Amino acid sequence: MPVLMSPLALIGLVLLAVATLLVLVLWVRLHAFVALLVTSLFVALLGGIPLSDIAGVVEDGMGSTLGYIATVIGLGAMVGEMLRQSGGAEQIAQTLLRTFGDDRAPWALSLTGLLVAIPVFFDVALILFIPLVYTLSERTGKSLLFYAVPLLAGIAVAHSFIPPTPGPVAVAGLLGADLGWVILFGVLAGIPSILVGGVIYGRYIGHKIHLDVPEAMREEPEEAIDADTTMPSFGQALSVIGVPLLFILGGTVSDVALAEGTTLRAAFSFVGHPFVALVLAVLLAFYVLGVRGGYSMDDVQSIATKGLEPVGLIILVTGAGGVLGKVLVETGIGDALAEAMAASNLPVVLLAFLIAVVVRVSQGSATVSMVTAAGLVAPVFESGDYAAPVVALTTIAIAAGATVLSHVNDSGFWLVSRYLGMDEGQTLRAWTVMETIVGVVGFLVVLGLSLLF
Repeated sequence: MPVLMSPLALIGLVLLAVATLLVLVLWVRLHAFVALLVTSLFVALLGGIPLSDIAGVVEDGMGSTLGYIATVIGLGAMVGEMLRQSGGAEQIAQTLLRTFGDDRAPWALSLTGLLVAIPVFFDVALILFIPLVYTLSERTGKSLLFYAVPLLAGIAVAHSFIPPTPGPVAVAGLLGADLGWVILFGVLAGIPSILVGGVIYGRYIGHKIHLDVPEAMREEPEEAIDADTTMPSFGQALSVIGVPLLFILGGTVSDVALAEGTTLRAAFSFVGHPFVALVLAVLLAFYVLGVRGGYSMDDVQSIATKGLEPVGLIILVTGAGGVLGKVLVETGIGDALAEAMAASNLPVVLLAFLIAVVVRVSQGSATVSMVTAAGLVAPVFESGDYAAPVVALTTIAIAAGATVLSHVNDSGFWLVSRYLGMDEGQTLRAWTVMETIVGVVGFLVVLGLSLLF
């Protein structure tokens, strides 16, 4: 058992943990995975956990976190790569653009970003659809930002608010949130965020800053689909994204609406578990986007393996965040934070949002910010009795906080700057402000919803 510490000392230990992590990442330039582990060991020592128990705590924190998260992220990555390689993502975009027309293209692009970036990583989604932005800008003569900002807002919301993207999955796993509630609240918070930050602000900033297609991008070849394969239909591509989300939501609704112990509830809960829903989605993607599209099973295996390549780092960082959370629980910080919150009357969603904002502004990465904030907030849920919707709302609050104020320490800032040909000042006005609007609007929705529970 750790040495008993006063609530004030434990809260000071949390602040020291945050400071240590930021120093290691920003000044020492240590990798986030290693920095989180070093911080966890440091906090374990100061928190009085016996030396003989520390390794076991680290192992428990890593194992309990990754047993859930690694599976969900890995399966989601396979689905995303199948959509990209088969042309399913492009089909969704082209169909929506035809349906909405040029006049409402920003709406189509924001919806495209939202749908496709649910299983596809942020940078992949941007690179995949930026040619559409170039084409529309040249055809209409409008600024790139008129179309790019709505697209980026949709991608940003999906990237941070809606599972199975790694960020919200990681936070949900660390807090013990039900993914069905997270998806529901992520959509409810995300839609107005896209409307205000993407469509409305995109129209405004598009009039203020006129950007043409960068010369450096005009000659970059687009990735072509194999001539022996067939692009999937809009319905086929959309089903691969929609089926797992509907199953997960169905499982959550059944837990609320159906009597406990019934066969129907058990069946819905089974297919609605993220593991089962995403396994079914992967099989559907392999068949509908792969085999029916003309790919051999060897090709499908190769695509699936390629989809797993970028997730290893995310999984390890998330696991290290789980270790930090476990260490803080073992020190008794959960009870201390719960007492401090009760004394201050500070809502847990506001606390979570503010912690995520501080880490986001300090070190840049949205995913690392989300994992770190969740690791710090998780002890509160370990020691308290919170309803499932409140835990899910806190998940989205962390996601919102980790979205705001993207600036020069964020790789996304430079990626957007490069593809749109903007200097730093223009990127701050367009990208940083858009991200901040998305995060703040999303949080305000969450804060409002939290009053109902």
